[in-house]
Amino acid sequence: MIKFEHSIFALPFALTGALLAWRDAGFPREGLWIKLAWIVVAMVGARSVAMAFNRVLDADIDAQNPRTKARHLPAGLLSRGFAWGFIWFWSLVFAFAAGRLNPLCLLLAPVALGIVMLYSFTKRFTSLSHIVLGFALGIAPAAAWIAMRGSLDPRILWLTAAVTLWTAGFDIIYSCQDYEFDKEAGLFSLPRRLGIAGALWVSRALHVGMLLSLLALGASFGLGTLAWVGVAAVAALLAWEHRLVHADDLSRVDAAFFTMNGYVSVIFFVFWACDIFLARSL
Repeated sequence: MIKFEHSIFALPFALTGALLAWRDAGFPREGLWIKLAWIVVAMVGARSVAMAFNRVLDADIDAQNPRTKARHLPAGLLSRGFAWGFIWFWSLVFAFAAGRLNPLCLLLAPVALGIVMLYSFTKRFTSLSHIVLGFALGIAPAAAWIAMRGSLDPRILWLTAAVTLWTAGFDIIYSCQDYEFDKEAGLFSLPRRLGIAGALWVSRALHVGMLLSLLALGASFGLGTLAWVGVAAVAALLAWEHRLVHADDLSRVDAAFFTMNGYVSVIFFVFWACDIFLARSL
């Protein structure tokens, strides 16, 4: 019901936000690894709630879509009761992890869950559902900053913007597969509204916006050469991703969606983490 790679998308960006907060605080050693561990637990909890809730809410729709009818709930491999129990369990895990981080994280935990669950409703009434999904992932680095510092620094919102635009861009690519089904089912998406070719141009524009946000983020924190190399690597991967998909050929959407975007988040984190740790050693 939940794929491991769904954690790969947002988690590296959340950890980047945490390391930027650690750098900004002067690299304190006390409590670093335990905070990072609770951030990972919280991320897995929120991801699990969001994905399971989406599967429950969309079970009837998924049963009608040839691409999704084999998913666990429409195929009868899992019951709705199990899925709801799964959602409640991981909601409690998320709240517990938030409480272990600091009081502000605990206070904001219901807001975070509300945001990540909201996306599941949006395809029923707006073509901007991709942006809502992006924001659901985009809050992760800001939340990680709050987890580390107990407050929010506006500079980290550049990373929220970057993740929001990046996620919305690749979700548009992925949703091109359901263009015909969305029309028949009356669901909303940019491919349905603009056509596949038009939606792919919007995806490209969003990914350019992501790169500009990363440049603004790096400049606002005064990061070093490795961080800029990381942005260049992300740009190259996104360019390759868009070469894989064309309006008349969607056969490589899965490669563009899972493989390339997994590389984007992990490679970005590796370069930025190395830049941060290098600054600590100087």
